[in-house]
Amino acid sequence: MAAITTVLIWTSFIVIARASASHNLLPLDIGFLRILGASSVLLPWGWWLMREPRKTGTAKGSFFGLSPLPWRMTAAAGLFGGLLYAVLAYSGFFYAPALHASVLLPGSLPLWTALLAMWLLKDPISQNRGIGLVCILLGDVLVGGASLLKAFDGTEVWKGDVLFMCAAVCWGMYSVLVRRDSLNAIRATMAITAFACVTFVPTYGAAAWMGWVPSHLATAPLKELWFQALFQGVGSVAISGITFNMMIRHYGAVRSTMITALVPGLSALGAVAVLDEPMHLNVLAGLALVTCGILFGVRKT
Repeated sequence: MAAITTVLIWTSFIVIARASASHNLLPLDIGFLRILGASSVLLPWGWWLMREPRKTGTAKGSFFGLSPLPWRMTAAAGLFGGLLYAVLAYSGFFYAPALHASVLLPGSLPLWTALLAMWLLKDPISQNRGIGLVCILLGDVLVGGASLLKAFDGTEVWKGDVLFMCAAVCWGMYSVLVRRDSLNAIRATMAITAFACVTFVPTYGAAAWMGWVPSHLATAPLKELWFQALFQGVGSVAISGITFNMMIRHYGAVRSTMITALVPGLSALGAVAVLDEPMHLNVLAGLALVTCGILFGVRKT
C-alpha cells in the first residue's frame, strides 16, 4: 500500500508541477507553499509527539522542538530531502517538459541512490542490478543528451534536465541517509519539514514581502495558493513522504527507488493525455530503457 500510494502521488506530482509552470506562481513560490502546507500538518503533530519526552527531560528533538530528530540528522535530511529537492525540481519544470521529468527525475533516482549507497553504506551492486542501472543510465542519456546537443541553438530545455538530475541526486542522498540512520518514517518527514520551515519560510517570506526577490504570491488567485499548499504540501510531502520512508525501511533504499521508477511510464502517459506533450522517439526509447532497468533492478540476484 505504501508503494502504490507513493507511485500515484509522484506521478501526479510531475504532471501537476509542469502544469503549474504555465500559471501564476514562480518555482520558489510553489516551494514556499509546499512547505507551509506540510508544516500545517506535520509540525503540530511533531510537537504533540514530543510532549512526553519534554516533560521527562529526555527529548532529543531540535529546531525549537519542531523536529523530533537531533540537529545533525534534521539538517542533513532536511537540506537534501526537504529544501534542495523541492527548489531544484520546481525550477526544472519551468524549463523542461513533464516527459523529460518523467525519465530524468524519478528515472535517474535508482542510479544515484545505488552509487551513493555503495559509497556511504558499502552496499554492493549485484550483476542484475548493475544491468538495470546501465539501462536507466542509457535512458537518461537519450533524453537529457538530446537537449544538451541543442543547448547552442538557444533552447533552455537542457537547464531543466540538469535541474531534474540534481534534484534526483538530492533525493537519492536523502534515501541513503534514512537507511543509514534507520530513521522512523514519520519522524524523518517531520524533521525535513521542520528544517525547511525554520530556515526557508521566514527568509523567503520576508524577501518576497520586501520585493527583494521575484514572487507572485501576492497576485496569484487564492484557489491556486490553496491547491498548491494542499497537494504539494499535504500530499507530496506529508503523505508520500511517510509512505516512501516506509518503503525504504522495508525494501531498502535502492530497491525502493527501483519501485518508484514505475513513475516515468505513468507520468509520461499523463503528460501526453493531460498536457498534450508530444512523445518523441528519444523519450519513448528512454522510457523503454528505464522500464528494462526496473525489471532487472528488482530481481533478487
